[in-house]
Amino acid sequence: MRGKLDLDPVTVRKARSLARKAGRPIVKLAQQHTTVSVERATLRLAGLGGADAEGTPWVNRLLDAVRADVGLEHGVALPVWDALARGEAEDLLTLAQKASAGSVRFEIPEGTRAKRARTASRRQVGAGVRQVDRRRTERDRLIKRHGDAPRQPWIYLIVATGDIYEDIPQAQQAAREGADVIAVIRSTGQSLLDFVPEGATREGFAGTYATQENFRLMRAALDESSRELGRYVRLTNYASGLCMPEIAALAGLERLDMMLNDSMYGILFRDINPVRTFVDQRFSRQVHARAGIIINTGEDNYLTTADAVEAAHTVTTSQLLNEYFAKEAGLEDWQRGLGHAFEIDPAVPESFRLELAHALLARELFPDAPLKWMPPTRHMTGDVFRGYLLDGFFNLVGAMTGQGILLVGMMTEAVVTPWLSDRDLALQNVRYVLDAAGGLHEDFHPAPEGLIATRARQVLGETIELLERITDEGLLDAIADGTFGLMRRPADGGKGLDGVARKAHDYYNPASDLLEEGR
Repeated sequence: MRGKLDLDPVTVRKARSLARKAGRPIVKLAQQHTTVSVERATLRLAGLGGADAEGTPWVNRLLDAVRADVGLEHGVALPVWDALARGEAEDLLTLAQKASAGSVRFEIPEGTRAKRARTASRRQVGAGVRQVDRRRTERDRLIKRHGDAPRQPWIYLIVATGDIYEDIPQAQQAAREGADVIAVIRSTGQSLLDFVPEGATREGFAGTYATQENFRLMRAALDESSRELGRYVRLTNYASGLCMPEIAALAGLERLDMMLNDSMYGILFRDINPVRTFVDQRFSRQVHARAGIIINTGEDNYLTTADAVEAAHTVTTSQLLNEYFAKEAGLEDWQRGLGHAFEIDPAVPESFRLELAHALLARELFPDAPLKWMPPTRHMTGDVFRGYLLDGFFNLVGAMTGQGILLVGMMTEAVVTPWLSDRDLALQNVRYVLDAAGGLHEDFHPAPEGLIATRARQVLGETIELLERITDEGLLDAIADGTFGLMRRPADGGKGLDGVARKAHDYYNPASDLLEEGR
């Protein structure tokens, strides 16, 4: 079946084939390298947590000591578990404390010592991976017990005051008013911290810090709401930035349900080194695959810096690349929440029909993915009446094109931090549209040669042209040229490059092995 847009199956297959061709060198690059965050995530899966008196996590302290002695290219597992076997300390925490004080000397073991270190590290990291497995089973059990969201798209709402103890009652109230997914966005700038803060936090900026304790507190609160409401309420946070693998591991351990996890967002909008990002991204997605977490990608962000009509094909290109990287890492169709957005200037003639074309193209290209449909932000002006109408149109496109996850738009979006009353009105808008037109996608079929279908085919054709160029010059060069979001990010620049190492011949990481074996 060719679907509502009558897309040529040969053309669609060609687009996917080109995405695979463009993505394979990036996967190979990721397989050949490791990063400080991948190694710290391994230590976290082994059970090392907490921080010193200055707030520096013990995983950072331990890894820094190992790196100073033997480098990063061998991985952290062999030197750390060799030190434990030599009696340097009785456990990881004590070892980290002693290493921080400079009283441990790390070595790269060989022969019998290396084999013993591999066995011990695999056993301890494996316990953490099994905990991730248990949390996934727990989620399935709770969905079966409480029931799932009553419809799709799931209503996705952001709550983030900076204070986790204020976030909790707001999130619970949002769930009572119809939100199916609660997203706690991170404090401004956390993606550029090369460590994960510790404990419950109360002083975030335009968001709340992503920490293991904050994850635990919010998950427990939403479990209470799930029991109260008779439906499982999902929790989202952000696995992006310099600590992407670590936050993914913590999300798996604390049973988060969705994570923002885009292959290029940190490169383009946080100037994080491309190699660092792609290595971290692959490991984090392997964790998400194991944990049963749905990822949300960030193509919508391109349209905040580039024109939403002229750059529509860059969104589709990124969706196809994100799909390939996600599948290669083990994520199933239902876990690939590919992003796109309602960002065309309302003054553009036929803007609503163009939005329909772009949204329906995404739906037709990825029929089994829970697409994440993002509300207007770029053209919100402060006129709350106009903004409320735009959000209503956005919700209607979501209903007409069968999106999977609908982020609730606020009429004060991108102008001020929304009031609680703004959220209430926004949820009313969503509920009205979905109640009134929730099944409209079953009846909506654009004219075969009309503007919507023609525009969708045009965008797909431009996508193929761009993918052909990317396969010729390489994805890293395309990113450096400003292909996506008009941001130029060279492969040898950006933050975090000093945290990347090419793997040595004897590199070993039990977490990577366990995640690969579990696919």
